[in-house]
Amino acid sequence: MKTIGQMKEKTIHRQLKEMYSEEAGEIEVTYLDYIVDVVKDHIIYEIQSKNFYNIKEKIKKLCVENKVVLVHPIAVENTIITLNKKGEVIRRRKSPRKGRVENIFDELVSAPEFINEKNLTIQILLISKEEFRIDDGKGSWRRKGISKLDNNLVGIFETINLNGPYDYLRFLSKKSVNFTNKQLASELNISIGIARKITYTLKKASILDGSEKIGREILYKINKF
Repeated sequence: MKTIGQMKEKTIHRQLKEMYSEEAGEIEVTYLDYIVDVVKDHIIYEIQSKNFYNIKEKIKKLCVENKVVLVHPIAVENTIITLNKKGEVIRRRKSPRKGRVENIFDELVSAPEFINEKNLTIQILLISKEEFRIDDGKGSWRRKGISKLDNNLVGIFETINLNGPYDYLRFLSKKSVNFTNKQLASELNISIGIARKITYTLKKASILDGSEKIGREILYKINKF
């Protein structure tokens, strides 16, 4: 068990950097005035768990002359471990919240231009993780004063590569040529909120056309490309 001080590190980020840099990779490399996470075999790897908006300019500039892999972990299994002030485990439970591959659009909705970057691969990692918390009385009232400490990578269930517009067709309707957000949500068994993020993002990326309506609902169809 790590000490509470050590757990201030962003452990999953460090673990993934070590994993991607194995055998001849370099970590924390300066390139074009940016610090990039890993360079290996002439490919740049950037690990980003959230806030794609904040790295848009960085990714665009790196992609001009380089192959870039943007690695995004999504937790499909999360064990929450709560410690007391001494660092002792007082509670362990499985989180009811389970991520899924469609959650990539929580981030892509603010950076739809990534889809058409020719040198960019978005690599989704569906992972199992441990989330460490401490009952120190300083956290959110929603968590009854319990503070978040860190996340630890337990395992990777699946790796999904999105290399360009065609790969995003997997997130669309397989039954209908034209579909609404409600139909997409029902077919994929996702929330209407995620369905709206998918259609908004793919419309911005010119994959979808949303110029027609059926009643008050936008009717989406796939553009030819």
